[in-house]
Amino acid sequence: MRLLRELLAGDPLLGQTQDFARVLNRSATTPGGLLLVGTPTQEPWHMAAHLDDESRLAAMPELKPTLVRWQPPADAPPHLSIGLERIERTTRKETVFVVAGDSAPDELLERVFDAKKLGARILTMATAEAEITEMAHEVLIIPDEDAAAGVRENPSPQLAATADSHEKSLGISFDAAQHVVSMAAGEFSRGSEKSGLKSRLARMIDSITGPGDEWA
Repeated sequence: MRLLRELLAGDPLLGQTQDFARVLNRSATTPGGLLLVGTPTQEPWHMAAHLDDESRLAAMPELKPTLVRWQPPADAPPHLSIGLERIERTTRKETVFVVAGDSAPDELLERVFDAKKLGARILTMATAEAEITEMAHEVLIIPDEDAAAGVRENPSPQLAATADSHEKSLGISFDAAQHVVSMAAGEFSRGSEKSGLKSRLARMIDSITGPGDEWA
C-alpha cells in the first residue's frame, strides 16, 4: 500500500524502477535464459511468480524466469528443482538476476563472478550489498533504514549516488518492490510502461494480488 501510494505520488523510485525494468526486459532474450536467484534465507518466490505472470500477459516467454534454488528437494517438480550448478552453465546470451534481500554468501558471489566472466549479463536488486552490486551491470537498491545508512557511508560512487534519491523511500517493502519491477518489465513489453504501469498501480492500491500457485 505505502509503496504504491508513494510511487503514484511521484516518488523518484518510480523512475529508477522503470529504468531497471527496461534493462531487465531487454536482457531477457532467450527462453529459459533469465536465471533468478536469491540468498539461502530469501529465495525470490514472489519475483518468480510475478515475472511468470508478466511473461504470459506480455506474450514474452523470454521474461519467464528460471528459478535457481539453493537446496531443491529431491521430489520437487522440474521447474523447482534447478540448483546453483545452473549458474555455472550460464552463457553470454543469458542473464543472472540476483535478488538479495540480505547478504549474499561467497558461494553465490563466486558463481556470479564466473558467469560474468563468461559474458552473462548480471542484474541485481538488493538492499545494500556492496559486493554483489559492484559486480552487476545494472543495480536497483531498495534499502531499509539500516541499509541506507550503509549506502551513504560506502565509498563506492555507484552506491553512494543512490543514497539521497532513496531517502524518501525508506520503509518500502522489498517484496512489494519486486512486484513493481516485474510489472514494469511486462508493461514495457506492451509498449505502455508509463501510462500502463501507473494505471495498474492505481488499481492495486486497494487490492494487491499474491503469487500464482505454480510457485508455491
